[in-house]
Amino acid sequence: MAKKTAQASHPSKLATATIHDQTLQRGAGGELHQFAEGDTPVMTTAQGGPVADDQNSLRIGPRGPLVVDDFHFREKMFHFDHERIPERVVHARGYGAHGYFETYESFAKYTRADFLQRAGEKTPAFVRFSTVAGNKGSADLARDVRGFAVKIYTQEGNWDVVGNNIPVFFIQDAIKFPDLIHAAKQEPDRAFPQAQTAHDNFWDFISLTPESMNMIMWIMSDRTIPRSLRFMEGFGVHTFRFVNAKDESTFVKFHWKPKLGLQSVAWNEAVKINGADPDFHRRDLWHAIQSGNFPEWELQVQLFDQAFADSFDFDVLDPTKIIPEEILKPQPIGRLVLDRMPDNFFAETEQVAFMTQNVPPGIDFSNDPLLQGRNFSYLDTQLKRLGGPNFTHLPINAPKCPMHNFQQDGHMAMRNPVGRTNYQPNSHGEGPRESPTRGYRHFPAEEQGTKARLRPESFADHYSQARQFYISQTGAEQRHIASALTFELSKVEMPAIRERMVSHLLNIDETLATTVAQKLGMKTMPKPADAAMPTRHDLEPSPALSIAGRGPKKFEGRKLGILVTDGVDAKLLKGLTDAIVKEKGVVELIAPKVGGVEASDGTLIEAHHMIDGGPSVLFDAVALLTSAAAMDDLVNEAAARDFVADAFQHCKFIGYDQSALPLLEKAGIADALDEGVLALPGEDGLSAFVVELGKLRVWGREPSFKLGKASPPSK
Repeated sequence: MAKKTAQASHPSKLATATIHDQTLQRGAGGELHQFAEGDTPVMTTAQGGPVADDQNSLRIGPRGPLVVDDFHFREKMFHFDHERIPERVVHARGYGAHGYFETYESFAKYTRADFLQRAGEKTPAFVRFSTVAGNKGSADLARDVRGFAVKIYTQEGNWDVVGNNIPVFFIQDAIKFPDLIHAAKQEPDRAFPQAQTAHDNFWDFISLTPESMNMIMWIMSDRTIPRSLRFMEGFGVHTFRFVNAKDESTFVKFHWKPKLGLQSVAWNEAVKINGADPDFHRRDLWHAIQSGNFPEWELQVQLFDQAFADSFDFDVLDPTKIIPEEILKPQPIGRLVLDRMPDNFFAETEQVAFMTQNVPPGIDFSNDPLLQGRNFSYLDTQLKRLGGPNFTHLPINAPKCPMHNFQQDGHMAMRNPVGRTNYQPNSHGEGPRESPTRGYRHFPAEEQGTKARLRPESFADHYSQARQFYISQTGAEQRHIASALTFELSKVEMPAIRERMVSHLLNIDETLATTVAQKLGMKTMPKPADAAMPTRHDLEPSPALSIAGRGPKKFEGRKLGILVTDGVDAKLLKGLTDAIVKEKGVVELIAPKVGGVEASDGTLIEAHHMIDGGPSVLFDAVALLTSAAAMDDLVNEAAARDFVADAFQHCKFIGYDQSALPLLEKAGIADALDEGVLALPGEDGLSAFVVELGKLRVWGREPSFKLGKASPPSK
């Protein structure tokens, strides 16, 4: 594909030129800043060598592969990979499970990968979910990207799909990854804030990095506060290749689609969940698998050839862009099922080592610069974390197919070659030999171009897909993005950073920018940020990008919290429980005391939570099954009032019997009842009530500001 290059004109590339006694430095928006020579120190390597370009890796041609002699990238990434021990530098807080991948049908037309050749074949798998920025002890519901890393133990070696729950990324070149994470982590002079990006350093970096704007729309959306690990998508992020037995290549992008559909929480709800149960996602996954409700995702692929890549509006090698599903429909090739928890968290979930370069024959890489950098970097990370070169000997990392090589010794070696010969070629006829027919063959792509630090011009549109994502959201989701941006930027102390971010938002959506500026109290609006390419307004909304627009429509896999008291109608409670279980949902009971309550028929019913320990944020919907006799005490319980008020504020469905009306009044919602607050019918009508719960939220209840109605600050 013929693509032009952009060097100094590219807004993500810092170009410097010395003119007499002035140094001109090109900023993120393309503007030039002047410094008196000597005022700004020259960046150097750890060896003291001056650095000419810290924004782009060295490659062959603007869209070509990285080269090994990029010593600056190697040193920078080497140092970054070894900054932490023993927990991961990123994705430190994780939780994993075992399962299997089942192939739907032969995909031999596209790939010679053995595990994709036979319909119905099951291949062992391990998945680790994680948050990116938080330390190992942080809470599950931080607003953050979620790691979605899958290790499939094929008969031709392990395949690691090391992705996220978001299909794009912040940066286009891996050389910027240390800077991104340094900026996102807690500030080094104070060690806070932890597991959140609401601080100056992060937004300073982002506001100077226009290529991040698409990702910013995603991370400020509800995608980064998922209700459950079971209710989120996963993506391979990059463009890869399938290569078949004829060495024919097809580009491929990987998507994991959850069987139970997508669902997230409200920000206020996430904050309260973190307080009530910081292990919320872990507990949810553990209980689902232990109860036999095995989480499942379908692997879908977007397949395309070089002609499509050349005709697509954006560069398929740019990791900050997607191919909308409406343009290229993903097709299913198999399913991933998680059915077993690890026997030991440390031995498996903590010691598992994922590497993007782990691919079986038939799966290959593109020249995506971020992917190329990850392939280069991940081996260093495992060496530091796991202490030596033999981390593949650990059971969780070891392939489940036969292994034969001459690797030996090293720290914690658990196996060594047997016999006299530990080298090849040898005259003894001992040991393994390479196989040109069965061995891994890289796709023989032709590469040409000048060896230089380049960024292709085809990577330069930083706002169009960000706008497309925003206009693809429902009204409620757009409000949430505006609120998230306002909250994060309100924690930024430097006004210049807030203004820079609003200037970028103006290139995405003027109403969004105005709303955020008003809520931040800005008196004047900045000019739109300089853009290397103008924002396109002809991109159609993509319904696939909305969570609320693609809700599951049923309550399967969700949890109903029922607040009960002594005297609860035993038949109504049983009928509601049976209806939820029939819908494959879960019921948990909340009572004034965890010891339980005495029902109307005299039976003792144990509770799962006492009111103080079972707030409504832990459930997808709630029901109030009480009795008139118990109401006098219940309405005086602050936790009971909060249980109802929070459920209403978070736009959840609330079912109630008539005896619970005083509690609705005490919670302050009796005069605001809507279609989501439902008087429970008799036992015969409970199935219809449960069907209604499948809508999950009543977003129309949410207090909203009217976008575009208020007068904007003066320009």
